[in-house]
Amino acid sequence: MALKVTAAQMVERARARIEEVETVDAIAMVDDPNVVIVDLRDVRERHRSGYVPGSFHCPRGMAEFWVDPDSPYFKEVFAQDKKFVFHCASGWRSALTVATLNDMGFDAAHLREGFSTWEAQGGPVKRDA
Repeated sequence: MALKVTAAQMVERARARIEEVETVDAIAMVDDPNVVIVDLRDVRERHRSGYVPGSFHCPRGMAEFWVDPDSPYFKEVFAQDKKFVFHCASGWRSALTVATLNDMGFDAAHLREGFSTWEAQGGPVKRDA
């Protein structure tokens, strides 16, 4: 069965209308108190490959609910007047998430290449024991 729109097409369309941050630029934002880096990956991915120190973990399936102040699941971190940069492993989930959040009126960007290039480009990585 052929789909009307493939996942790759959805990501391509999302990327065409959202702010994409390059890895090197996101690395420079790690210590910026006006930036919140949001990790959408599954907890197992974070455990396996580590995570950006100081990042906020928001499971992909909860993003829309956690940013919505009218949702019973709202998280105060998203009420801050800061720049939010979302990421996943490769940039696909974060592109779709940020497009949806932008549609909701929540201003956010995403890490274009995801966490996949983070460590190789010199980004700090925290690993839990």
